[in-house]
Amino acid sequence: MKLVTYRRNGVVSCGIATDRGVVDIPLAWPDRDAPQSVMDILRRGSACLDVLARLPETTEAVPLDTVTLLAPLPEPGKLLALAGNYAEHIKEASQSRGFELGLSDSPRWTTVPRPFLMPANVVCGPGETIPWPVYSRQIDYELELAVVIASKAKCVPADRALDCIAGYMIANDVSARSVTFKEGRGKRPWDEFYDWLGGKWADGFLPTGPYLVTKDEVTDVQNLHMVLKVNGQVRQDANSSQMIYPVADIVSFLSHLMTLEPGDVICTGTPSGVAIATGNFLQAGDVIEGAIDGLGTLTNTLGPRPETFYEPLKR
Repeated sequence: MKLVTYRRNGVVSCGIATDRGVVDIPLAWPDRDAPQSVMDILRRGSACLDVLARLPETTEAVPLDTVTLLAPLPEPGKLLALAGNYAEHIKEASQSRGFELGLSDSPRWTTVPRPFLMPANVVCGPGETIPWPVYSRQIDYELELAVVIASKAKCVPADRALDCIAGYMIANDVSARSVTFKEGRGKRPWDEFYDWLGGKWADGFLPTGPYLVTKDEVTDVQNLHMVLKVNGQVRQDANSSQMIYPVADIVSFLSHLMTLEPGDVICTGTPSGVAIATGNFLQAGDVIEGAIDGLGTLTNTLGPRPETFYEPLKR
Protein backbone atom coordinates (compact mmCIF):
# COMPACT_ATOMS: atom_id res chain seq x y z
CA MET A 1 0.00 0.00 0.00
CA LYS A 2 0.95 3.59 -0.57
CA LEU A 3 -0.18 5.48 2.52
CA VAL A 4 -0.59 9.24 2.16
CA THR A 5 -1.51 12.30 4.14
CA TYR A 6 -3.41 14.79 2.01
CA ARG A 7 -5.45 17.96 1.99
CA ARG A 8 -8.72 18.31 0.08
CA ASN A 9 -11.11 21.24 0.32
CA GLY A 10 -9.15 22.53 3.30
CA VAL A 11 -9.45 19.27 5.25
CA VAL A 12 -6.43 17.08 6.09
CA SER A 13 -6.96 13.32 6.05
CA CYS A 14 -5.12 10.07 5.43
CA GLY A 15 -5.58 7.72 2.52
CA ILE A 16 -4.29 5.04 0.22
CA ALA A 17 -2.94 6.11 -3.17
CA THR A 18 -4.16 3.77 -5.91
CA ASP A 19 -4.28 3.74 -9.69
CA ARG A 20 -7.84 5.08 -9.37
CA GLY A 21 -6.95 7.93 -7.04
CA VAL A 22 -6.88 8.36 -3.27
CA VAL A 23 -9.08 6.20 -1.05
CA ASP A 24 -9.96 8.16 2.09
CA ILE A 25 -9.27 5.85 5.04
CA PRO A 26 -11.69 7.37 7.60
CA LEU A 27 -14.54 7.11 5.07
CA ALA A 28 -13.63 3.62 3.87
CA TRP A 29 -13.08 2.13 7.35
CA PRO A 30 -15.66 -0.61 7.99
CA ASP A 31 -16.80 0.64 11.41
CA ARG A 32 -16.89 3.81 13.52
CA ASP A 33 -13.44 3.58 15.07
CA ALA A 34 -11.52 4.72 12.00
CA PRO A 35 -7.86 5.77 12.14
CA GLN A 36 -7.51 9.49 11.53
CA SER A 37 -3.86 9.74 10.45
CA VAL A 38 -0.94 7.68 9.17
CA MET A 39 0.58 7.91 12.64
CA ASP A 40 -2.64 6.53 14.09
CA ILE A 41 -2.44 3.61 11.64
CA LEU A 42 1.12 2.80 12.67
CA ARG A 43 0.33 2.97 16.38
CA ARG A 44 -2.58 0.55 15.92
CA GLY A 45 -0.19 -1.97 14.44
CA SER A 46 -0.38 -4.75 11.90
CA ALA A 47 -4.07 -5.49 12.53
CA CYS A 48 -4.94 -2.03 11.25
CA LEU A 49 -2.83 -2.48 8.13
CA ASP A 50 -4.51 -5.85 7.55
CA VAL A 51 -7.94 -4.18 7.55
CA LEU A 52 -6.75 -1.59 5.04
CA ALA A 53 -5.27 -4.28 2.80
CA ARG A 54 -8.66 -6.00 2.68
CA LEU A 55 -10.67 -2.95 1.61
CA PRO A 56 -12.62 -3.77 -1.57
CA GLU A 57 -10.96 -2.75 -4.83
CA THR A 58 -14.17 -0.93 -5.70
CA THR A 59 -13.88 1.42 -2.69
CA GLU A 60 -14.56 4.98 -3.82
CA ALA A 61 -11.50 7.07 -4.64
CA VAL A 62 -11.00 10.75 -5.43
CA PRO A 63 -8.73 11.77 -8.35
CA LEU A 64 -5.14 12.39 -7.32
CA ASP A 65 -5.10 15.76 -9.07
CA THR A 66 -7.88 17.02 -6.78
CA VAL A 67 -5.82 16.61 -3.60
CA THR A 68 -2.60 18.07 -2.23
CA LEU A 69 -0.22 15.45 -0.90
CA LEU A 70 1.53 16.37 2.33
CA ALA A 71 4.41 14.68 4.13
CA PRO A 72 3.17 11.14 4.91
CA LEU A 73 4.13 11.71 8.56
CA PRO A 74 3.80 15.47 9.17
CA GLU A 75 4.56 14.99 12.88
CA PRO A 76 6.80 11.92 13.15
CA GLY A 77 8.12 10.50 16.36
CA LYS A 78 11.91 10.65 16.39
CA LEU A 79 13.79 11.77 13.29
CA LEU A 80 17.17 10.09 12.93
CA ALA A 81 19.69 10.12 10.11
CA LEU A 82 23.06 8.61 9.29
CA ALA A 83 26.15 10.58 8.40
CA GLY A 84 28.36 8.83 5.87
CA ASN A 85 26.68 5.56 4.89
CA TYR A 86 27.97 5.40 1.30
CA ALA A 87 31.72 5.02 0.78
CA GLU A 88 31.91 7.20 -2.35
CA HIS A 89 30.08 10.03 -0.59
CA ILE A 90 32.52 9.88 2.32
CA LYS A 91 35.41 10.08 -0.15
CA GLU A 92 33.97 13.04 -2.03
CA ALA A 93 33.21 14.88 1.22
CA SER A 94 36.73 14.27 2.50
CA GLN A 95 38.31 15.55 -0.70
CA SER A 96 36.14 18.64 -0.89
CA ARG A 97 36.49 19.62 2.75
CA GLY A 98 40.14 18.74 3.07
CA PHE A 99 39.91 16.59 6.16
CA GLU A 100 39.84 12.87 6.75
CA LEU A 101 36.55 11.31 7.84
CA GLY A 102 38.10 7.99 8.82
CA LEU A 103 36.93 5.60 6.13
CA SER A 104 38.70 2.27 6.41
CA ASP A 105 39.05 -0.37 3.72
CA SER A 106 36.26 -2.42 5.31
CA PRO A 107 34.15 0.16 7.18
CA ARG A 108 31.20 -2.11 7.92
CA TRP A 109 33.45 -4.43 9.91
CA THR A 110 35.71 -1.86 11.55
CA THR A 111 33.37 1.04 12.43
CA VAL A 112 29.77 1.66 13.49
CA PRO A 113 27.06 3.97 12.09
CA ARG A 114 27.13 7.68 12.93
CA PRO A 115 23.54 8.71 13.71
CA PHE A 116 22.23 12.17 14.55
CA LEU A 117 18.83 13.57 15.52
CA MET A 118 16.78 16.25 13.79
CA PRO A 119 13.88 18.36 15.09
CA ALA A 120 10.36 17.93 13.70
CA ASN A 121 10.36 21.40 12.09
CA VAL A 122 12.54 20.04 9.27
CA VAL A 123 9.67 17.99 7.80
CA CYS A 124 7.97 19.19 4.63
CA GLY A 125 5.99 17.43 1.95
CA PRO A 126 6.02 16.82 -1.79
CA GLY A 127 5.60 19.94 -3.91
CA GLU A 128 6.45 22.28 -1.05
CA THR A 129 8.98 25.08 -1.33
CA ILE A 130 12.04 24.57 0.86
CA PRO A 131 12.78 27.82 2.71
CA TRP A 132 16.31 29.16 2.28
CA PRO A 133 17.58 29.72 5.85
CA VAL A 134 19.10 33.04 6.87
CA TYR A 135 22.31 31.52 8.20
CA SER A 136 23.80 29.86 5.10
CA ARG A 137 24.72 30.87 1.56
CA GLN A 138 25.38 27.29 0.38
CA ILE A 139 22.45 24.88 0.13
CA ASP A 140 22.91 21.23 -0.84
CA TYR A 141 20.67 18.23 -1.56
CA GLU A 142 20.96 14.63 -0.30
CA LEU A 143 18.71 11.89 -1.67
CA GLU A 144 18.05 9.23 0.98
CA LEU A 145 15.97 6.14 1.62
CA ALA A 146 13.86 6.73 4.74
CA VAL A 147 12.75 3.87 6.97
CA VAL A 148 9.55 4.14 9.03
CA ILE A 149 9.29 2.09 12.22
CA ALA A 150 6.15 0.00 12.82
CA SER A 151 6.57 -1.45 16.30
CA LYS A 152 8.50 -0.80 19.48
CA ALA A 153 12.07 -2.02 19.06
CA LYS A 154 14.64 -2.34 21.83
CA CYS A 155 17.95 -4.20 21.42
CA VAL A 156 16.71 -5.97 18.30
CA PRO A 157 19.21 -8.26 16.52
CA ALA A 158 19.85 -7.49 12.86
CA ASP A 159 18.19 -10.69 11.66
CA ARG A 160 14.89 -9.51 13.18
CA ALA A 161 15.20 -5.80 12.53
CA LEU A 162 13.22 -5.73 9.27
CA ASP A 163 10.22 -7.10 11.19
CA CYS A 164 10.05 -3.77 13.03
CA ILE A 165 9.65 -1.72 9.85
CA ALA A 166 6.32 -0.44 8.50
CA GLY A 167 7.64 0.80 5.17
CA TYR A 168 9.78 3.24 3.28
CA MET A 169 9.74 6.79 1.94
CA ILE A 170 11.92 9.04 -0.17
CA ALA A 171 13.70 11.78 1.78
CA ASN A 172 15.85 14.72 0.77
CA ASP A 173 18.21 15.56 3.63
CA VAL A 174 18.79 19.17 2.56
CA SER A 175 21.94 20.61 4.07
CA ALA A 176 23.31 24.08 4.74
CA ARG A 177 26.98 23.70 3.90
CA SER A 178 28.21 26.99 5.34
CA VAL A 179 27.22 29.19 8.26
CA THR A 180 27.26 32.97 8.16
CA PHE A 181 27.96 33.21 11.89
CA LYS A 182 31.44 31.76 11.37
CA GLU A 183 32.72 35.18 10.32
CA GLY A 184 34.83 36.70 13.12
CA ARG A 185 34.28 33.74 15.42
CA GLY A 186 36.98 32.49 17.76
CA LYS A 187 38.16 28.95 17.09
CA ARG A 188 37.01 26.19 19.40
CA PRO A 189 37.20 22.39 19.25
CA TRP A 190 34.19 20.78 17.54
CA ASP A 191 33.04 23.99 15.82
CA GLU A 192 33.07 22.32 12.40
CA PHE A 193 30.97 19.45 13.69
CA TYR A 194 28.34 21.72 15.23
CA ASP A 195 28.28 23.90 12.10
CA TRP A 196 27.59 20.78 10.04
CA LEU A 197 24.91 19.57 12.47
CA GLY A 198 23.21 22.97 12.58
CA GLY A 199 23.07 22.82 8.81
CA LYS A 200 20.57 19.98 9.10
CA TRP A 201 18.04 21.75 11.33
CA ALA A 202 16.47 24.48 9.20
CA ASP A 203 12.73 24.64 8.63
CA GLY A 204 11.59 22.42 5.76
CA PHE A 205 15.00 20.81 5.31
CA LEU A 206 13.67 17.24 5.19
CA PRO A 207 11.11 16.80 2.42
CA THR A 208 9.57 13.32 2.55
CA GLY A 209 7.04 11.43 0.44
CA PRO A 210 5.10 11.34 -1.71
CA TYR A 211 4.02 8.06 -0.07
CA LEU A 212 4.82 5.77 2.81
CA VAL A 213 5.10 2.51 0.88
CA THR A 214 4.48 -0.52 3.09
CA LYS A 215 7.33 -2.99 3.21
CA ASP A 216 5.38 -5.78 1.52
CA GLU A 217 5.67 -3.80 -1.74
CA VAL A 218 9.47 -3.60 -1.52
CA THR A 219 11.00 -6.89 -2.62
CA ASP A 220 14.61 -6.08 -1.71
CA VAL A 221 15.33 -2.90 0.19
CA GLN A 222 19.05 -3.35 -0.51
CA ASN A 223 18.59 -3.23 -4.27
CA LEU A 224 16.77 0.02 -5.02
CA HIS A 225 17.83 2.38 -7.78
CA MET A 226 18.11 5.99 -6.55
CA VAL A 227 18.29 9.09 -8.76
CA LEU A 228 18.25 12.78 -7.88
CA LYS A 229 17.90 15.51 -10.51
CA VAL A 230 18.21 19.28 -10.25
CA ASN A 231 16.32 21.11 -13.01
CA GLY A 232 16.27 17.83 -14.94
CA GLN A 233 20.03 17.22 -14.67
CA VAL A 234 21.10 14.01 -12.92
CA ARG A 235 23.24 14.77 -9.87
CA GLN A 236 23.01 11.48 -7.92
CA ASP A 237 22.64 8.01 -9.45
CA ALA A 238 23.18 5.07 -7.12
CA ASN A 239 21.72 1.93 -5.59
CA SER A 240 20.84 1.12 -1.99
CA SER A 241 23.11 -1.92 -2.31
CA GLN A 242 26.02 0.52 -1.93
CA MET A 243 25.18 1.28 1.70
CA ILE A 244 28.00 0.55 4.14
CA TYR A 245 25.50 -0.44 6.81
CA PRO A 246 22.33 -2.05 5.39
CA VAL A 247 18.90 -1.18 6.73
CA ALA A 248 18.74 -4.16 9.10
CA ASP A 249 22.06 -3.23 10.71
CA ILE A 250 21.01 0.41 11.05
CA VAL A 251 17.74 -0.41 12.80
CA SER A 252 19.44 -2.92 15.07
CA PHE A 253 22.21 -0.49 16.02
CA LEU A 254 19.82 2.36 16.78
CA SER A 255 17.55 0.06 18.81
CA HIS A 256 20.50 -0.59 21.11
CA LEU A 257 20.98 3.18 21.62
CA MET A 258 17.31 3.99 22.25
CA THR A 259 13.87 2.48 22.04
CA LEU A 260 12.47 2.88 18.55
CA GLU A 261 8.72 3.45 18.37
CA PRO A 262 5.97 3.46 15.73
CA GLY A 263 6.27 6.49 13.50
CA ASP A 264 10.00 7.03 14.06
CA VAL A 265 11.80 7.88 10.82
CA ILE A 266 15.37 6.88 9.97
CA CYS A 267 17.18 8.40 6.99
CA THR A 268 19.84 5.95 5.87
CA GLY A 269 22.48 8.22 4.31
CA THR A 270 23.11 9.70 0.89
CA PRO A 271 25.20 8.43 -2.03
CA SER A 272 27.83 10.43 -3.90
CA GLY A 273 27.04 13.34 -6.18
CA VAL A 274 26.19 16.04 -3.67
CA ALA A 275 26.94 19.67 -4.43
CA ILE A 276 29.65 20.12 -1.83
CA ALA A 277 31.92 17.92 -3.94
CA THR A 278 31.58 20.13 -7.03
CA GLY A 279 30.64 23.54 -5.66
CA ASN A 280 27.47 23.39 -7.76
CA PHE A 281 25.14 24.37 -4.93
CA LEU A 282 21.41 24.86 -5.24
CA GLN A 283 20.09 28.21 -6.42
CA ALA A 284 16.77 29.89 -5.70
CA GLY A 285 14.01 28.35 -7.80
CA ASP A 286 15.87 25.11 -8.49
CA VAL A 287 13.58 22.09 -8.84
CA ILE A 288 14.87 19.00 -7.02
CA GLU A 289 13.45 15.59 -7.94
CA GLY A 290 14.36 12.48 -5.98
CA ALA A 291 13.23 9.06 -7.19
CA ILE A 292 13.67 5.60 -5.67
CA ASP A 293 12.45 2.35 -7.22
CA GLY A 294 8.88 1.63 -6.15
CA LEU A 295 8.62 4.68 -3.89
CA GLY A 296 7.68 7.32 -6.46
CA THR A 297 9.23 10.73 -7.07
CA LEU A 298 9.62 13.51 -4.51
CA THR A 299 9.72 16.99 -6.05
CA ASN A 300 10.48 20.26 -4.25
CA THR A 301 11.69 23.75 -5.11
CA LEU A 302 14.25 25.85 -3.23
CA GLY A 303 12.80 29.15 -2.11
CA PRO A 304 14.23 32.65 -2.60
CA ARG A 305 17.66 33.56 -1.27
CA PRO A 306 17.41 35.83 1.81
CA GLU A 307 18.12 39.50 1.23
CA THR A 308 20.12 39.63 4.45
CA PHE A 309 21.86 36.89 6.38
CA TYR A 310 22.22 36.25 10.10
CA GLU A 311 25.61 37.51 11.31
CA PRO A 312 25.45 37.67 15.11
CA LEU A 313 29.13 38.67 15.53
CA LYS A 314 29.04 41.48 12.99
CA ARG A 315 29.89 44.86 14.53
